[in-house]
Amino acid sequence: LFDVTAGSLVGPTTGGTVTQATNKSTGVTLNTESGQITMNNAQLDAGTEVSFTVTNSKCTATDAPYALHSSGGTAGSYLVNVNSVAAGSFNITVSNVSAGNLSEAIVITFVGLKGASS
Repeated sequence: LFDVTAGSLVGPTTGGTVTQATNKSTGVTLNTESGQITMNNAQLDAGTEVSFTVTNSKCTATDAPYALHSSGGTAGSYLVNVNSVAAGSFNITVSNVSAGNLSEAIVITFVGLKGASS
């Protein structure tokens, strides 16, 4: 988000970091409005995907979390998507779109955009 009058980015006021344990499908907990998740470096085969749950008390069922591959690993080799948004959690799906198997601890940055329904 961009504040035209101040000329600077505006957004969440809380952030944090968490590292995924065990494997790439292991869920994480980070109760902040934004953050970075360092994934486990287990192998993700070419052309496959993996999903994991982010437990987050700031998330509501009408919110729109956004996530991206921000650092670590091979740029352009991963697609990151958010799905299954619910009160208290959302899922992130990571796809390996490269031609090779990858064992990289990529960093995913997320931000929770507040939503509403009427």
